[in-house]
Amino acid sequence: MTPSDWDRLTDQLPAWLESSRKESHKGRPASYIPELAHAQGDALGIVLLTGEGKEISAGDAGLTFTMQSISKVFTLMLALIDHGEEGVFRKVGMEPTGDDFNSMLKLELVEPGIPFNPLINAGAIAISSLIRGDRPAEKVERILSFFRLLTGDPNLAYNEAVYHSESATAHRNRSLAYFLKDNRVLEEADDVEEVLDVYFKHCSVDVNCRHLARMALVLALNGKDPDSGALLVPRRYVQIAKTFMLSCGMYNASGEFALQVGLPAKSGVAGGILTLVPGQCGIGVVGPALNDKGNSIAGVHLLRTLSETFDWSMF
Repeated sequence: MTPSDWDRLTDQLPAWLESSRKESHKGRPASYIPELAHAQGDALGIVLLTGEGKEISAGDAGLTFTMQSISKVFTLMLALIDHGEEGVFRKVGMEPTGDDFNSMLKLELVEPGIPFNPLINAGAIAISSLIRGDRPAEKVERILSFFRLLTGDPNLAYNEAVYHSESATAHRNRSLAYFLKDNRVLEEADDVEEVLDVYFKHCSVDVNCRHLARMALVLALNGKDPDSGALLVPRRYVQIAKTFMLSCGMYNASGEFALQVGLPAKSGVAGGILTLVPGQCGIGVVGPALNDKGNSIAGVHLLRTLSETFDWSMF
């Protein structure tokens, strides 16, 4: 990003954000996890971080929310670190589904009966079973340690209220997990409820926009820590994660987002969006009002504005 682009971004970002905030009335916060329904529907915040240490924030950037599906990008990378590509892709595929993120349709209809990719719920449950650790608590602690490393925040933790709300209402996810068990995607030794406990907790990790921007910046820098330059994640595993973000990261609107914004991204139903401009910056957005695809309606609008203005699309 040129100095003049950065100056323009600094100057105009608050106005662009307020314009996008007006889109919030077209959506509403997620309610299928009851605790998420309490979110402020017209909230919108953003943080951008560059590899040179520059930072811009606007709007409700300090708002705390849970990662939800955004966490799946990083548990995927941790599973790859633990098992390598062969071990991970025996359990999950590499293709978009075209179905809802919590669908089990293709598990039954398409051989070999493994989840199509690691970013849908079934795939992320399978990935959660691969995180090394003797007990669920040990697996959760390893995930939190990894997330803390990437965010630079040693105090990162999961939200107890959201975790319990998610666990109590997760009938579809339990169905998916037991289906995976029947299909032998989950191993004989895998206790379904223990795998789900790990899954619910990593989805319930509390973050803000800066946390997401810092994690995204590590991806933008191909796995390197922006402060020390140390390699935190092997470049190949970052490449895999970013490819899935581009093809599957925005649920059934991933193709539309690729056309309109053209950046790797992952959304979550608490309203977060993690995205990046390769080699340049990491971006964290929150806007709890969702569209019918489960993505932040104002957040997508703001990212499209920025991408079009600064010609950020990869294509």
